[in-house]
Amino acid sequence: MKKPSDPGDTGYDIGDLLGLGSQSVRKNYYPALQERIEELENERNRYKWLFENALHGIFQANLRGGFVAVNPAMARICGYDSADALIKNVIRLREQLFCSSGEFDAIRQELLNQGSLSARETRLRRSDNTPVHVAITLLRRPDLGPEVVEAFVADITERHQAREKLRQLNADLERRVEERTDELQKANESKDKYLAAASHDLLQPLNAARLLVSALMDSNLPADESRLVHRVQHSLESVEDLLSDLLDISRLEQKAMQPDYVHTDIAELMRSLTQEFEPLAENAELNFRVRPGYGSVRTDPRMLTRILRNLLSNAFRYTITGGVLFAARKRGSNLEIGVWDTGVGIETEKLADIFREFHQILPKGGSRQGVGLGLAIVERMARVLGCEIRVESSHGKGSCFSILLPLSTVMEAPIGTRNSETPVPATASFEGLRVLVIDNEAPVQESMRALLERWGCRVVTAASAAAALERGLAPDIVLADFHLDDDLTGCEAIHALRQHFDCDIPAAVITADRGDETRRLIRSRYLPILNKPVKPNRLRALITSLVASLNPDQK
Repeated sequence: MKKPSDPGDTGYDIGDLLGLGSQSVRKNYYPALQERIEELENERNRYKWLFENALHGIFQANLRGGFVAVNPAMARICGYDSADALIKNVIRLREQLFCSSGEFDAIRQELLNQGSLSARETRLRRSDNTPVHVAITLLRRPDLGPEVVEAFVADITERHQAREKLRQLNADLERRVEERTDELQKANESKDKYLAAASHDLLQPLNAARLLVSALMDSNLPADESRLVHRVQHSLESVEDLLSDLLDISRLEQKAMQPDYVHTDIAELMRSLTQEFEPLAENAELNFRVRPGYGSVRTDPRMLTRILRNLLSNAFRYTITGGVLFAARKRGSNLEIGVWDTGVGIETEKLADIFREFHQILPKGGSRQGVGLGLAIVERMARVLGCEIRVESSHGKGSCFSILLPLSTVMEAPIGTRNSETPVPATASFEGLRVLVIDNEAPVQESMRALLERWGCRVVTAASAAAALERGLAPDIVLADFHLDDDLTGCEAIHALRQHFDCDIPAAVITADRGDETRRLIRSRYLPILNKPVKPNRLRALITSLVASLNPDQK
């Protein structure tokens, strides 16, 4: 056996270890050996190149002490100029490399228990004692020592900064949401005010246009011009319905529309709607029959009127021939007020969809009517009132929509006052009726004058009560806008006129403000309300009711 050449020599060279001890064997296997050695050398050089040029930090260390080997990337992560400088300056990982000794202890214990640790986020200490955020993967090497480890380290400073930025953005967003929520809560407290302003701005010019077109429709125009005017009227009606429906559905969504319960005369409510729709029935050449209910119901008359008006509008819209019945009757423990028509009807499978917003059931071959909000408003208002809406329909034959009011809210009228059926009233004559119109918008004054004069009225217009009093003569009725100049109201103008002439002049308020507060204020003065844009048939019905209240000495 060959003797070792130095104290550390084992007495064997690489040939002995590879089984190439004899000369003959060495000669036979030398080329293969040389090729294998070159492969190992190339592999070693590749790993060395990867180690030296890796983008991530790589090190071998003893957890009880310091580094055994580190690559340049690890040195850069820790803020050192070279790997040797890092190894020289960090001789205790626990105290000198990790920012938190507690974090190091937790990592060490987990590594000893599991043998490896993957992508653990922690902070290492740089040469200037500032922290650097890293993700570290550790693997125990018990073959090299009980606490020898090899590690791969990724600098996640950018990721951490992005995460912190996102956290800050989320915090800012939460703060802004809280601030916005506070703003919305404050806005909700005065939502009626904002909705009233929106109603006034949108509906005021539309009101003037609608009244002027209505006046033109009552004129003797040539056939071509008359058709054009009717088209304009139809377009304005569509815009008016859309704006009114959108405002109502918005207020219902925001729970800004709350019921104002009062005892309401059912017969009077139905009579008012009858007067409103009678001209429509005449124009469409449809039979319009009314069987009113009698007694008083504790409800919100405005909401109930809107529900029934929408049902009547739909009935006339989709009825080509035949007629419409508007009737009230007892149904078990409820009072049912319904609208029956002989229109196109609705297919059974589509009944469930008719109360959805912007959904409209079109008859086969029919064109779109409106925007599909009417029945959605009906359903939501009924829900607010705690009432049930029922629908029955036969496709091609007609439909019945009705609302059920709890009978416990109904106070019966005396039997002697009931009739089986009430005829539709004839159109009233306003010839010579003195009407005072108070409105601070000149176009509205002009359009109201044009329409009312077509109906035979003698019209005086003014922007305020003071201007009206300069005319000197007491009017038969007063139609006043609610919002006037100088923060005055139509209610105040009516009160001033009544005081000046010392008589209870029949009057009504016309307004684009649909807020509950405004409505309660007007109702507290016992004044009828008509919403803008004014529909001529509703205006005619209102004037008819005001004329009916005139005292003999006032006529």
